[in-house]
Parts: sequence; C-alpha cells; structure tokens
Amino acid sequence: MFERFLSKDAALLKGSEIRDILKITEGKNVISLAGGLPAPDTFPVEEIKKITQDILDNDPEKGLQYTATAGISEFRRELVNLSNKRGITGINDRNVFATVGSQEALFMIFNLLVDPGDVVIVEMPSYLAALNILRSRKPIFIGVNVKENGLDLDELETKIKKSISEGKKPKLLYVIPTAQNPAGTTMNLSDRKRLLEIAENYDILVVEDDAYGFLVFDGDNPPPLKALDKSGRVIYTSTFSKILAPGFRLGWIVANEEFIKNVEMYKQNVDLHTPSFTQMIAMEAIKRGVIERQIPKIRQIYRHKRDVMLDAINKYFPKDARWSKPVGGMFVFAWLDKKIDTTKMLEEAVKRGVAYVPGASFYYDYSGRNTMRLNFSYPTESDLEKAIQILSSVIKSFS
Repeated sequence: MFERFLSKDAALLKGSEIRDILKITEGKNVISLAGGLPAPDTFPVEEIKKITQDILDNDPEKGLQYTATAGISEFRRELVNLSNKRGITGINDRNVFATVGSQEALFMIFNLLVDPGDVVIVEMPSYLAALNILRSRKPIFIGVNVKENGLDLDELETKIKKSISEGKKPKLLYVIPTAQNPAGTTMNLSDRKRLLEIAENYDILVVEDDAYGFLVFDGDNPPPLKALDKSGRVIYTSTFSKILAPGFRLGWIVANEEFIKNVEMYKQNVDLHTPSFTQMIAMEAIKRGVIERQIPKIRQIYRHKRDVMLDAINKYFPKDARWSKPVGGMFVFAWLDKKIDTTKMLEEAVKRGVAYVPGASFYYDYSGRNTMRLNFSYPTESDLEKAIQILSSVIKSFS
C-alpha cells in the first residue's frame, strides 16, 4: 500500500547486506564470518560498570539531559586528546563533532557534499555501507583498484585526468587508508603523502574513514591522512565501536571548523544530538586510561585470531584462490576462481553451517562477484578453523 506514497529518494535506499545475513543466520547453528563484530572479551565491562555508576552518582543531570548538537564540550576536548594519539595535532574542540557511530558521520558528510551527478572516487573494494549511502546521492562513480599496499595511486591519477578531460572533475575521494574494510590493506607513509599531493593538485576533497586506525597489530602504523593534511582538505571519521563498545553507537568527525558548522546544522534536523550518557561514559574511559589499556589487549587477541584464520585458509582453500594478509582490523578478503559467484554460493554455505559476506556489494558497480569478506574478530578460535574447513569444501564443490 505505502509504495505509491514513498518519495523518489526512498526508492534509492538499499539495506545492508551484512544486516540481512545476520537476520538469516539468527537462531541457527551457523558460524558467522559475516559481521564486523568485536570479540566480546574485548569489552571493558567492569570499568564501564564503575564509570556508569559514578556518572549516575555524581553528575546524573549531565548524563541524562539534552546536550549541545556538536557534543558535550568536555567530551570534545577528550576527542582532541584521543585524536592526538593518532598523530592529529593542531586541532581544538571546534574541529571535532560527536556522532552516532561513524555511520552517521558518513551519512551526514555525503549528504552535505554530494549532489546527483557529482564525480566521486571510491576504492574497489570499499566499505559497503558507505557505498550504499553514496549510491542514494546518485553520483558518477570512479572506481580505483586496491593493491597489496592500498589504493593504486597510478590508476587514481590516470582516472582523474581522464575524467577531467571528459569535463567531469572529481569532487570527492572516499578512502580507508588503514586496515581497509574489506580488503585489509594499509597504505605506507610515502603513498599517503602522494595521495594528498594528488588531492591538492586536482582540488579534490578527501573523506578518510579511520575506523580501525587503533587496531594495527603488525608492522608500522603510519599516521592518518588527517595528520598529514596541511590545507584542511581531509574530513576524518572514527569510532568507539572497535575500541570500547559498538552498542554505544558513538563516533566522531575531525574537520575544518567551517565544515563542522554545516554538520551541526544538518544534525539538528536528524537527531538533535548524540546521546549524552554514552558521550560521558566514553569521555571517562579516555580520561581514566581505559581505552589506552584496552587497545593492546584487542590487538593481541585479533593478531592471534587473524593468524588462526590465515593458517586455516592456507591449509584448506583451493590453490587458485588468493587472499589478503591484513596487518590490522577484523577482516580477510578473498578472491576465488572467476567462475564462482559467491552470492549464489552463500545459500549452500549457510546450509552447511557457515556465513560470510559476498564481495559484490563492496564494489560500487557490483563487480567482484568471485570475492568474499571473512571476519576473524568475533568467532572463537575453534570455530574459525571449523568455519574455514566447511567453507573450503563449499568452494571446491562450486569450482
């Protein structure tokens, strides 16, 4: 009945494939490699209990009352301190903005910046929820392949030049330089500097998604693009979902003060402000060193689980498959034989007791149908081994 009443924009909305898979597997005896769920043993439960009680005992009004749209001022100052730990300096509380997870941050950023017909550059593959937001804005996409060390910068520059020559100047680049979701790649420092040079030369805005910046557990962890940004060209987002608890739905933006003012006006029309109570819990978790103590534990757990998954993949996967060797984050991305469609294969995998995310949705044009994203952070070690063994048998039956 309601379809005839919906706006034209509503027809462009697309559900999250990951959420759909979680619904399919709920209540079933299925090992899920699909979601990006943190390991529950990384949640600092006792510390959160103590902080929560302290807030209710000592400052209940601030925690339970409305607050400013940009966020509690003291919390934003702590966000400045947390951003400093990622190498982002020279900012103050007017450059940061509290959001309902980094998902809301991306939603507001793309709705503020992208008009239909604008040229937007994305990685191939890229974060599917960000792609779904962008698709609803009806841009012209330019896809640039991700190599072993991240975005292919030669291809990026070639495609920018081609687009400009066709009268279509790119406006924005969305990029995940560190522990890329889903590919698991991390750009080195020299490539980060070159990417910013390209953005400067062609006057392109950069939206940097740094959801996994604190979760690099192998090798170097170069500073984010925002830390190298000299002209205020980079709009940076991050989240507490991976370093504290995803149930708080808490993230933040770091950007030029002028842009932050636009975000503030937009958010006033979306949800007034980010919940005060979760802001105060996160603020205290920063001040009391809870997050700083948790990060090394999370890295250790995820490094070990990644190794378990990679060892199992190496042992059981067909020899013609290839896969990423992530130095951080939560995911391994795999490329199978070109004739395998991982979307069609998913039903059989679920029947046999394992779920994953088919890779097509991580490509703006739904190519990459022979790819899949595998999560290692949530399942137990024994389930990781078992899941890969089952998945390998499914892959071989489709080969």
